Amino acid sequence: MTFPVITHHGGTRGVTGSCHQLHLDSATSLLIDCGLEQGADARPDSPTLGFDISGIQALVITHVHLDHVGRIPALLAAGFRGPIFCSEPSAKLLPLILEDAFKLGISSEPAQVARFLLLLKGLVEPIAFGQWHSLLEHEHLQCRIRLQRAGHLLGSAYVECDISTPAQSCSTRVVFSGDIGAANSPLLRPVQPPERADVLVLESTYGDRLHPDRRERRQRLEAVIDRALADQGTILIPAFSLGRTQELLYEIEEVLHLKGLLDSSGAPASDDQIDWAQLPIILDSPLAQRVTQVYRELHQYWNDEARLRLSEGRKPLGFTQLVCVDSHAKHQQVVNYLKSTGRPAIVIAGNGMCSGGRIVNYLKAMLGDPRHEVVFVGYQVRGTPGARIQACEGMLGGVGVDVWGEQYVLRAKVVTLGGYSGHADQAGLVGFAMGGKSPAKRVVLVHGESGAKRVLAAALSAQAFPRHQVAITVPT
Repeated sequence: MTFPVITHHGGTRGVTGSCHQLHLDSATSLLIDCGLEQGADARPDSPTLGFDISGIQALVITHVHLDHVGRIPALLAAGFRGPIFCSEPSAKLLPLILEDAFKLGISSEPAQVARFLLLLKGLVEPIAFGQWHSLLEHEHLQCRIRLQRAGHLLGSAYVECDISTPAQSCSTRVVFSGDIGAANSPLLRPVQPPERADVLVLESTYGDRLHPDRRERRQRLEAVIDRALADQGTILIPAFSLGRTQELLYEIEEVLHLKGLLDSSGAPASDDQIDWAQLPIILDSPLAQRVTQVYRELHQYWNDEARLRLSEGRKPLGFTQLVCVDSHAKHQQVVNYLKSTGRPAIVIAGNGMCSGGRIVNYLKAMLGDPRHEVVFVGYQVRGTPGARIQACEGMLGGVGVDVWGEQYVLRAKVVTLGGYSGHADQAGLVGFAMGGKSPAKRVVLVHGESGAKRVLAAALSAQAFPRHQVAITVPT
């Protein structure tokens, strides 16, 4: 067998569960991500590890979404005690994400949670972006890694693995994309493609489509808010606590800032005009609040535009109208208040696919009322409640929808707001694979539906021809 060899322990059946083992020789390997399968991708045993950890020297994390890190508790339970390498922002975010997951999926008993977090924090080793870090320095084998910004969420990275042996005249470069972010992302710095990749393990979530122009999405968000609030209802936005929530807050702050400038211009207000200065933006997720606080603390990793807003005295992630709901009792009070009063408000609550979390109570209370609007800003995995609700978009009148084991009559409006994907589209993925100094020689497509992989494979081949050939494989 010729090394290096890659074994996939997830991320091949759909868009979740990314977990890839890079075998450097017959007894030595690295693990890139250790994610949980979710939604229709999930097997009944998916919370378990599902593979032998013998010979794994280290775990390298691309970012801290659960579909990339959710099996770490199982990995530690199996006896793994090697280093967990990640970016500096990811090192701060990982304990927050896994503490919440541990409490929900394993145990909420305080002593067990504390033991898990102590073990986890002792293994995490943050490394700086753009700097090579040596993992192995054996006589017969050397391996070093480098993290580069991936633009998916704060701290997200793609992983370059440089492997050399005495028999090689040139090292082998294996690159794992993790999740590549879309262009023009608020808060985040842009992605630069790898300088070279002998093997590129590439995500393909949106390999079969192009996104709407993200530069116009703030205007689209404002238009949706204007229309929904004219009905004196609540806008319900299901959003994951990490990444999407912070982007939404950033752009809602921009909308409020511009509306405030207009309101202060002296133009007369109509009787039915919305008082934007009094519009509550309700963040109902304790985890999202903790993550947002970490985002604020890590502002040195923001892009230039976001840091400029800070220098102007604005608070993109902590503006005055932001209302944070902590306790469950307060959450229930807010749900009942909004249901009964019809006061305009924007609610951001987890989780993003409506399969659990506080958004479920809002939806159960308000799906039957046409004043309200459910706004989706992210991909809905097949089989999730979010996907079933989203499928009703554009239907008029009462529509029966089976969610959370019950039948609900959906009268609230449903809209999908484009341009908020955290993943690169086809053009972004092709540019990432082919835009470096030396385009990828072999591409392994993972983390996507079969149709997206097939279309992306054709686009990659077309881009490469006739300058060079690229070998494309799709593991199953």
